[in-house]
Amino acid sequence: MRFLGVLFGCTVALGAQTIVIRNVDVYPVNGAELKGVTVVLEDGKIGEIGAKIVPAKGARIIEGKGLRVYPGMIDSGTELGLSEVSAVRETVDSGELGEFMPQLRALSAVNPESEHFGVVRVNGITSVMTFPSSGGGGGGGGGGRFGGGERQYISGQAALIHTDGWTWEDMAIDRTAAVHLIFPTLGGRGGRGGGALPDAILEMIPGATGATGFTAAKRTYDQQVAKITEFFDQARQYQKERAAKVPGFKPVLKMEAMMPILEGRVPLAISAARASVIHDAIAFAEKQKIKIVILQPRDIAKAGAELKAKNIPVILGRVLALPEQEDDPYDGAFTQPAEAYKAGVKFAFGTFNNEFVRNLPYQAATAVAFGLPYEEALKAVTINAAQIWGHAGDIGSVEKGKVADVIVTTGDPLEVSTQVKHVFIKGKEVPLVNKQTRLYEKYMSRQ
Repeated sequence: MRFLGVLFGCTVALGAQTIVIRNVDVYPVNGAELKGVTVVLEDGKIGEIGAKIVPAKGARIIEGKGLRVYPGMIDSGTELGLSEVSAVRETVDSGELGEFMPQLRALSAVNPESEHFGVVRVNGITSVMTFPSSGGGGGGGGGGRFGGGERQYISGQAALIHTDGWTWEDMAIDRTAAVHLIFPTLGGRGGRGGGALPDAILEMIPGATGATGFTAAKRTYDQQVAKITEFFDQARQYQKERAAKVPGFKPVLKMEAMMPILEGRVPLAISAARASVIHDAIAFAEKQKIKIVILQPRDIAKAGAELKAKNIPVILGRVLALPEQEDDPYDGAFTQPAEAYKAGVKFAFGTFNNEFVRNLPYQAATAVAFGLPYEEALKAVTINAAQIWGHAGDIGSVEKGKVADVIVTTGDPLEVSTQVKHVFIKGKEVPLVNKQTRLYEKYMSRQ
């Protein structure tokens, strides 16, 4: 028990209650399942896991017979806490003016009282990556524009957060888990998702000097990539002057925010959908000698071999999605996870739209129906995500010593019929209530 302060002259003892879940089946994700064991949650961490554990005096006992324990799920691509109602501008805080804004922290704008958090917790999601911009939602630079059409490249720092907490500081797991770069795309907007037109189509468009001509599109694309390269070159020069302690050197917040990227301590999360753009993003990263994670790739079948060879992880977009282009196969999004697995690419799932975060487990389940092994689907919403964002030692599996982010369910959490009975975040049980459950209770009790 920790003594945190004095209230009205009396010492107040506060601390996480010890929770003992007995006779429960544990699915740790990175190990074999354990049948009929006891799990102890103590001081916000996972304590003992075993068959013969005597509960400490005063501990809360939860009978787990017939239930299962899994690690809390992680959505690797959201705007949770930053965007409430997308159609109401005043409730959206996921974008700022400026082409290069690496100093902006998404975490400091997170609203802990967002209704979205309660909705996703009910489905067993205990952690999310929240991005300062989703890149337009099209998966690879189709958006990222502001004002009069000027393009945004670096939108800021993405944060890995818990889905419960009194303040954004309390919710933080990693204040700067990645910096988001929206890589340019070649060509105009097309298809359902607003992605670029295929190169083969662009090449057939007449009028090389026109706005939609391939030559003009390629020129614009090269100029945008050059602009990103120039910014990184400026950051490199700043880094040298900083290290050399040049007389008169003055810290620049924007450039200071780039140091973790250049030093390899923080990955650059790059929105890049098509194989050609992914290839260019990889080439850019190699030239700059930085770590990257690819967000929302759509051409895994074409880019998988290169991603595997370079050991670059990806965050797949929504599986339950319609085709991006008119000539895409109907199951293009459904089969992306299986293709990534076959290519040997490390991946996790992101929904990239607050409306669909609650459906994260069902995105993974759909991937299973289209060829992804079940164990890999479960890893993609737990331990894989934790590994990609550098926190596998804290979250993502049920292991002694890790943060007590666990869920207790009636069955497989990827099944729609499964009920989440208990959610623990940092060892504290979180009420499974939200606006929808409150309305349900209200009208069910109507006289």
